[in-house]
Amino acid sequence: MKLTYDPRYNIAYLRFHEKTGPVETIHVSEELNVDIAPDGTIYGLELLNANEQLRGEDRGKLIVVNEARDEHAELALDVTPPAAGVREKPPKRYGS
Repeated sequence: MKLTYDPRYNIAYLRFHEKTGPVETIHVSEELNVDIAPDGTIYGLELLNANEQLRGEDRGKLIVVNEARDEHAELALDVTPPAAGVREKPPKRYGS
């Protein structure tokens, strides 16, 4: 699993699997797209307006919790809003 964040476009992507073939992007909301394979495998989640979504209640930290062991690890995320004058990423074409 891999989380990437691009502050230039304010987009994050949580990848579960490498894409091995064609995927369909499902537009869930103005802030979420899901990449899914024909067999139903979810390849990843694209978070638009990511700085707001990744900050949340944890103040910009990624917290991984192993509930069986009652252990956790934290990673600070730099989700600084884009600087003034940064262009929006071109809109994604859905269903193509």
